[in-house]
Amino acid sequence: MLTRLSLRLRILLIFAGLLAVILGLLALALTLILKRLAQQGVEAELSLDPAVQAGMIVGFGAVAAVTLVWFLFDRNVARPIETLAGGLRTGQAPDIEEARYLADLGPAARDAAEARARTAEALAAAVQEHAAELAREKSALESILADFGAGAVMTDGRGRVVFYNASAARLLPGLALDRPLDRHILPGALEAAAARLANGAEATDLVCLSSLGVRLSGRMRRIDNQTLLILRDRAPERPAPRDTLEALRRHAATLVPMLDALDGPIPPALAQAIRDEGQGLSQATRRLSEIMAADAPTGRAALSELAAGLETASAMPDLALLAEAGPMNALLRLLDDRLRSEMRQPRLRVALQEPGEGHLLLEWQGPGLPMDRLEAWLSESPDPDQPDVSGADILATHGTGMWPEADADMGRLVLPLRLAGQAEARDSGVTYDFALASRGAASSRLADLTCVVFDTETTGLEPTDRIVQIAGVRIARGKLTGERFETLVNPGRPIPPGATAIHHVTDEMVADAPDMTAALTAFHHFAEDSVLIAHNAPFDMGLLRAAAAETGAHFDNRVLDTVLLSAMIWGGGVPHTLDALTERLGIVIPPDARHTAMGDTVATAEAFLQLIPALEGKGIERFEEAVVEARRHRRLIEDANLPVTARGDQSSISGE
Repeated sequence: MLTRLSLRLRILLIFAGLLAVILGLLALALTLILKRLAQQGVEAELSLDPAVQAGMIVGFGAVAAVTLVWFLFDRNVARPIETLAGGLRTGQAPDIEEARYLADLGPAARDAAEARARTAEALAAAVQEHAAELAREKSALESILADFGAGAVMTDGRGRVVFYNASAARLLPGLALDRPLDRHILPGALEAAAARLANGAEATDLVCLSSLGVRLSGRMRRIDNQTLLILRDRAPERPAPRDTLEALRRHAATLVPMLDALDGPIPPALAQAIRDEGQGLSQATRRLSEIMAADAPTGRAALSELAAGLETASAMPDLALLAEAGPMNALLRLLDDRLRSEMRQPRLRVALQEPGEGHLLLEWQGPGLPMDRLEAWLSESPDPDQPDVSGADILATHGTGMWPEADADMGRLVLPLRLAGQAEARDSGVTYDFALASRGAASSRLADLTCVVFDTETTGLEPTDRIVQIAGVRIARGKLTGERFETLVNPGRPIPPGATAIHHVTDEMVADAPDMTAALTAFHHFAEDSVLIAHNAPFDMGLLRAAAAETGAHFDNRVLDTVLLSAMIWGGGVPHTLDALTERLGIVIPPDARHTAMGDTVATAEAFLQLIPALEGKGIERFEEAVVEARRHRRLIEDANLPVTARGDQSSISGE
């Protein structure tokens, strides 16, 4: 049983036992002396007082001496030994100054840690060439799958996601590793398709609905004990834009008689009427283009791809648009060639429009281009290898149109295209961990857990304060998956200058940010079914739980605290702030990332991953074992697995 106690506590018990023995022997000696004096006829009144005084002097002296020796032993032997053990388990070279009273133990521990580091470096160098080739193949495969137009999702035998690409993340918002697929797709179609596969079909088609009600079509295939699902979104059944078409017909019908009346100088009233009808026609045309653009393809093309081979008016911004790069670039080059054949010198420019639209403009000095000439050019085929595909066909495929415009001394052709959103531009990779499929269904090993490490920044340190920023990263089977969550939060109150001085979040930054309900609802979805990990978890969990009545997001997740995990490795004799923990583990937090939600989250995640093997070395392999061991350190910090009603001054522990 004593082996479960920390080294320092066991040494304290040894010295306490030694003191008890000394005091017991002293009491026994005084008792024997008093009995001997009584036998010799000495009266008790004469012998008792001197005996008691002598006993008190010797007793207090013994207590003081034993306490002093224990203090020196604890400070110079026990505490350094715990620190050395923590350093060895985490692979960090210990500070020799802390072990100066341990003779050769400190240098030996340092040599062992350095030898371990050299061995790791040698092993890494030995496999570097093979790993580089493997990484190149992996990168090529990821690029192919990332740009694959359809959504690809693979699940294990329990229906939990082990792989998905960017297109799948777009079709199924919130998709994440180790999460049941039937939370994102209504299960009826999945179950029916799985039944068809169970009857012997190698693959089967299906039509399903996402949890948001979007209709998807796809094909399901069984691969060993896993299931691969290829998904595409079906084109929406959009009614014809009758009002817009009617507006075009009305403006055209009004404009034609006006043009027929142009036999002499244009009366001012007629000129104004023509301008009005022309503007109405232009607006109706743009509206029709917007409606058509809503069904545009989801292919992404960088602006530089579309501008290849064209003269540009200025440096092209780093933008991506929803377009097929090859056909659209061929069309633009065809139009550029036709304009130059008429002695016009067009240059390409982009103009950003609202909402989420960009206009590609082929501009030149001089008069505008007649519409009939543009239509003639659009009837040509930009690609000689596909003579049956005209420029008009390419525009129709992209759900857009093109028209000429002119002002005083400038003519232009206008091509509207939708901008690729930030999420579409960023999510260009694949996310996977096929080893999830081999994990036990109910494994609670720390190395097997699916976790979300998170951190918050707030308006202060009181229970009534509000969150201004929250961030999280996902860990599955001891690895960062690359899935992240980060948002500013509008706290609904001014941020005190003292808080801004720490985390640099200002009132202006959160003015247009999601409110508490929207932000925590989204984070709840991101963290669903995961173990939550934080540094000084009672503080952060207290904020989430205090907001539950307002937001409706109840965080009943299991919780781990890296403060307590650090104490399990190094004991209570060293500081456990985030700065101290990362310094011991050799983790560098960039100065501009410290006290930002994502910066502290990443540092905490890296610390947790390094603590897992150290905890296993101490026999703490499972979540339940970590919780039991954490409760031995309740004097240091509260247990975040219980509702937190008060945080006290624990911010000093977390280093915030």
